[in-house]
Amino acid sequence: MVIGHNFIGGSRSAQGTTLLKSIHATTGETLPYEFHHATEQEVNQACEAASQAFKTYRHTSPEQRATFLENIADELDALGTDFLEIVSQETALPLARLQGERGRTSGQMRLFAKVLRRGDFLGARIDTALPERQPLPRPDLRQIKIGVGPVAVFGASNFPLAFSTAGGDTASALAAGCSVVVKAHSGHMATADFVAQAIERAVEKSNMPKGVFNMIYGNGVGEPLVKHPLIQAVGFTGSLRGGRALCDMAAARPQPIPVFAEMSSINPMLMLPEALKTRGEKIAQDLADSVVLGCGQFCTNPGLILGIKSAEFTQLINNLTEIMGGKPAQTMLNAGTLKSYTSGLEHLTEHQGIKHLAGNTQKGNQAQPQLFKAGVELLLAGDQLLQEEIFGPTTVIIEVEDKAQLIQALQSMNGQLTATLIADEADLTEFADVVPVLEEKAGRLLINGYPTGVEVCDAMVHGGPYPATSDARGTSVGTLAIDRYLRPVCYQNYPQSLLPEALKNSNPLQILRLVNGEMTREAI
Repeated sequence: MVIGHNFIGGSRSAQGTTLLKSIHATTGETLPYEFHHATEQEVNQACEAASQAFKTYRHTSPEQRATFLENIADELDALGTDFLEIVSQETALPLARLQGERGRTSGQMRLFAKVLRRGDFLGARIDTALPERQPLPRPDLRQIKIGVGPVAVFGASNFPLAFSTAGGDTASALAAGCSVVVKAHSGHMATADFVAQAIERAVEKSNMPKGVFNMIYGNGVGEPLVKHPLIQAVGFTGSLRGGRALCDMAAARPQPIPVFAEMSSINPMLMLPEALKTRGEKIAQDLADSVVLGCGQFCTNPGLILGIKSAEFTQLINNLTEIMGGKPAQTMLNAGTLKSYTSGLEHLTEHQGIKHLAGNTQKGNQAQPQLFKAGVELLLAGDQLLQEEIFGPTTVIIEVEDKAQLIQALQSMNGQLTATLIADEADLTEFADVVPVLEEKAGRLLINGYPTGVEVCDAMVHGGPYPATSDARGTSVGTLAIDRYLRPVCYQNYPQSLLPEALKNSNPLQILRLVNGEMTREAI
């Protein structure tokens, strides 16, 4: 079995002489795998292979693509415990978590297979000709959505399966009829290799064009990949700095392309008075558990806690301080993540307007959970330090004077993935006017839940206004993610023989279509 060669056009390629090593996340030792850094020529070859495959792949039927995605899911599920142990070595994530994440990853593929068979993603619209209309006749107009072209996908560090090689970006792009070129994440290259092999087996099994899936290794391949003229869209999950750099590169191309980047969010949680009176102790415990879950390495980690000045909120702070102070250290995904976390803590600690409440001194190769308190005036003054995501088991508490100041604080915040109300019935009545503010700030609004669980389903939105994402109109989780890699095409006065199946009078796909302003499955 070949490990560490780039995946290009259905073959393995190792032209580069620079070798990369996989690292054991817990011990820091090198694992017995070497990966060939892709050369500029290999980046070009991967993009060209994806472009050539797209010409064929985009004409496959929804049923053919659905079967392909299901075959990928089957291959992922067939990867053994030895595979999960490698993932755990590279990421320090426990086997139980990885088993669940693999199920989520294969489940995403099967969910998009259902979307393909359902057919609504095509957005089929038909306005038949009105030749007798006065003063001008109407032509026959028919619209459908098609794939945009080859998509560059950047793997994420914190979800080595569900957001990486075969993650949501790859699943939704393939479902849309797009080929992909994946940039393997440097933190779990062996994981990426085994997953890519599973996808390649599904390509063969499904008789899909070679080059519909490609993957390259290397820390310097992102820029030439995004700038390559054959790439037509980018999917990214990671830091604000990284995502913004990709956005700028894509915008500066002779032909600008969209970048769908999920980047930075502190996911504010509002602790409302009546809820604290009735269940303050439980809220403190549940909140602390959410902050440290998975070593805080979730993009929906609650990073800012807001509450109105009261005895109950003071008690919540005291409880949270005690609980967080007793939380154990955890190993992070990799040394780079730990370094970034430590740097973020230093910035908070050095700020005169921020007080450290709980947490042992950061040392060694594990992340210590931390709790801070900041004055609301910093938020109101636009201090961006409070708006920066600290990727790890840390949160910041802010106390406000009253509801008016709470709304002011929320209005001063950047865009978010999530915003949460911890509330009782009386709170929901008293603070109903907070909800419109949250609607403008976040992509998912929660009541009496914690944002660190993201369900994969039709209604989910994992996105939000900048800087949570680069484009608030989309989502990177859930079936609506497919829309990011589709574009509408209108056919005017086309004969039946040249129309896509979804737009033919007979409706051979049996899908729901908008025909002359009415939703119907009937033939015309």
